[in-house]
This record gives sequence, structure tokens and C-alpha cells, in this order.
Amino acid sequence: MLKIIHMTVNGNDVEVAIDPRESLLDTLRGHLGLTSVKKGCEVGECGACTVLVDGEAIDSCIYLTVWAEGRRIMTVEGLKGPNGELSPIQKAFIEEAAVQCGFCTPGLIMSAVEIVGTGKRYNRDELRKLISGHLCRCTGYENILNAMERIVEETYKVVGESREDRRL
Repeated sequence: MLKIIHMTVNGNDVEVAIDPRESLLDTLRGHLGLTSVKKGCEVGECGACTVLVDGEAIDSCIYLTVWAEGRRIMTVEGLKGPNGELSPIQKAFIEEAAVQCGFCTPGLIMSAVEIVGTGKRYNRDELRKLISGHLCRCTGYENILNAMERIVEETYKVVGESREDRRL
């Protein structure tokens, strides 16, 4: 029996009929056509299917769509600007050559969105731990970490400056 689920996906209210056993990964790809969400291991080990649910990075392959009722979901498609421009995180990945085959990239970018959203400054070792749930067979992670360090530092400067401005 199908179940109707209501959620917000990339800022749009969505109503979709799903099998209650269906993963959020399958719903996003199959029903909503959001192909940035990659199907990798299907057991929550590779991070290719990472999306944000209410701002928290999750593996959508092991998250049932029924759990998304009333929640806000964001995929890489939701990061584009009003004129289709890339987000600063996406630009950092490109400029730091953190993308090779690209399969793992959307999941890593969504984890970066969560990391940057904390407003905290992380060092390289902390970032390495924060992305430990992602597998990348191409890059060796160094350029990915360079991109993440860069965007975290840029964001921290903006957040830090605005905090200082508020004190004045």
C-alpha cells in the first residue's frame, strides 16, 4: 500500500506517494529526479548518498522516506543560486581540484554544507574525521580537504567578523 509523504525538498513543498519501505535515496532519485544523490553501497558506508535532513547530513540510503514526513531535505541541486550559479562550497571544490570522477562529490559537498553551517573553525585533522564516512577512490582526499579547509576558513572569517561587529 502506498503512503503519501509531505516534505520540503530544496525549498519546494513536495507530496509524493511511496512504498513505506522505500529509502529516501530511492525517492529522491526515482520520484523526484534528483540525480546528485548517488546510489553507492546502499548500507550507509560510502557517503555518496549524503543529503541534509533539517540541516543534518545523513546517508539517504538507510533513511526511510516515511521518516522525512514534514522535514526539510536538501540536495546539491538545492545549492544553486537564483541564476543557476554555484555555491561557494561548489566553487571551492572546483578551484581546489577536489573533483575527479565526481561520484563522491555531491555527498562530500553536502557534508561540507553541514560543517560550514556550524560556523566553527576546524583544523585539517578535525575535517578528516568529519568526512571519514565518505569514500573517494580517485582523489586521495588531499584536495578535498584543501577545499574544505578553504571554505571553512572563509566562512569562519565572515562569521567571526560579524560577531565582532555585533560587539562594537
